[in-house]
Amino acid sequence: MPPLLTVFAKEVRENLRERRTLFSALILGPLLIPLMFSGALALALKRNVHAAERAIPLALAHGERAPNLAAFLTGHGVHLHPVPLERRAAREAVRTHRELRVLIVSADFGARLAAGAPAPLELVADSSDANASADTARVRALLGEYGALLARLRTAVRGLDPLLLAPLAVEEVDVSTPATRSVVALGMLSYLLLVTMLMGGMYLAIDATEGERERGSLEPLLATPLAPGILVAGKWLAVAAFAALVVLLTLTGFYLTLNFAPLPAIGVPFLFGVRELARFLGVLAPLMLLLPAVLLYVGSRGRSLKEAQANVSVLLFVVSVLPVVQLFLQKKEPAWILWLPVSGQYTLLGRALRGEAIPLLDWLQSAAAPLALCALALLGVARLLNRETALASR
Repeated sequence: MPPLLTVFAKEVRENLRERRTLFSALILGPLLIPLMFSGALALALKRNVHAAERAIPLALAHGERAPNLAAFLTGHGVHLHPVPLERRAAREAVRTHRELRVLIVSADFGARLAAGAPAPLELVADSSDANASADTARVRALLGEYGALLARLRTAVRGLDPLLLAPLAVEEVDVSTPATRSVVALGMLSYLLLVTMLMGGMYLAIDATEGERERGSLEPLLATPLAPGILVAGKWLAVAAFAALVVLLTLTGFYLTLNFAPLPAIGVPFLFGVRELARFLGVLAPLMLLLPAVLLYVGSRGRSLKEAQANVSVLLFVVSVLPVVQLFLQKKEPAWILWLPVSGQYTLLGRALRGEAIPLLDWLQSAAAPLALCALALLGVARLLNRETALASR
């Protein structure tokens, strides 16, 4: 243990001397990422809250042909402004964003409505405009409600029961909890934690391997009586300690911002307290051991500092893509996904965020592969340092 702790203390001191790396790893990421996340979340929530309260702007062409429809839309929070546009001009106005959406009342609207035939309307909108699509959907729903109202009136005039038009009575039962509703808003938190943890140890691992070789400080270390395994273990513990510190600081930043930031009240409490923080640390513990070991192995395989950085960038890309692919899966996650590194932790983080229990067996399954790969990676680094070519600038 004393030689191991000596190497560990030496690596920690060298990491503390790297002020720029230390600033970006321990301060910039853990501070800016929670602030940016909470700011984007606050803006999104405020936009959704205001969208449900504000009047929807709608350009109405030939509104005099449908005065009852105009009154219905106005009574349901739609701000109408008449425009003298025909079909082609209305499409051009929406395409050039002079109008968000245009409702065109046809010339025979009143006659067909009086005859009991479908009365044509044309709603011109741009589905690629993400800011206007939600309001357009609300206008489309209001038009459907107005059509259903007219249908009930027509059946009542003909002496029929309006309930004939409603053969089904569907009652929706929402079994979600505050925690499961919160996971929709906080779903990116798990992904950001994984990327931040990898970024926190990336530069330190490169400096501990290829950086020392280029500086010439690796040769004195290998000349000591220390076994390569002890040397690698000391470097690994130092990088793992900094990676764990980055995760702890990032989680603390999320805890402070989500609990004390002025987020709009929408009836969904953000359940991210001390208990969730501890569960996140428990789920991420295997990755805190695996990723530094893999980073050391990938960094030591580089023939130069630039090649080591390129290799580590590839690893960063792979780790960041796995949760994205998993996020877009349209079916339930299979049970075997817990055995996959990164994917298993991402799955358990989602459960922790929803407030679900994490059985010990599931945690052991998610930790088995990372711990085994961690041992293999450390063994690989030790074998590389044991070769005669370890000091050569290949």
